[in-house]
Amino acid sequence: MRILDTHLHLIYPDRFRYPWLGNAPKINRPWSLESYFAEAVPLGIESALHMEVDVAEPDILGETEFVLGLPRIAGAIAACRPEHMNFVDQIEQLSEHPHVKGVRRILHESPDDLSQSDLFIENIRHLPDYDLSFDLCLRADQLHLGVALAQRAPDVTFILDHCGNPDINGQGVDPWRASITEIARNPNVVGKVSGLVNHCDPGWTAATLRPYVEHMIESFGWDRVVWGSDHPVATTTGGTLTDWVAATREIIGGASPDEQASLLHRNAERIYKV
Repeated sequence: MRILDTHLHLIYPDRFRYPWLGNAPKINRPWSLESYFAEAVPLGIESALHMEVDVAEPDILGETEFVLGLPRIAGAIAACRPEHMNFVDQIEQLSEHPHVKGVRRILHESPDDLSQSDLFIENIRHLPDYDLSFDLCLRADQLHLGVALAQRAPDVTFILDHCGNPDINGQGVDPWRASITEIARNPNVVGKVSGLVNHCDPGWTAATLRPYVEHMIESFGWDRVVWGSDHPVATTTGGTLTDWVAATREIIGGASPDEQASLLHRNAERIYKV
């Protein structure tokens, strides 16, 4: 079963500035397209969407243009700043590139009120005019912010990254489970099955992840879930891309081929318009 990876990060420190990488020593080095696909292709990953890597703001357009010129990159989710007055100018510039599929503003390390201002909301309401979606990256304790965004911008398609970042090593499935159920009630929100292993101790297994993956699918349904590797961030807890793909296939092994295809590539092709 082929896979379209909806969440690949490529890191080229010789080209772009990544201010946050100084605090992430495990991945603070180059991560190239070639090294990723050398591991990914044998796993059935045929192509990927590049997810912005929170580059320095002046590098946003440059990062987007660069990755769109790489082989097997089916599209890009670009960084953006909806809190700025010139946001529409920014997305107009990004939308000139036909393979920009969506945008993302990192929110899990930002003040909660950043995404709740009238300016932020009004700005993202323009996204459907440019056929762009918005990837939501929130902590589990912030999922109510995503509910508010989805309800105040009902015409925007939101993709909830990393299963809403459950605190697997801390609180576990609750209260995350109820928060996912609530946000999934909004029909304009899609769930991305990714990023779970970042919250696990080394030695995690498919059994560790199963309750979270299964609840995502139960809450959103097979037609509103996509899959992402979150490579290379997902390597920080001792696992590999190969481990994450194997765990995913084990968890969904009992599903029908049609259901598996929905998660692994079909929904992503429809939602991101690949």
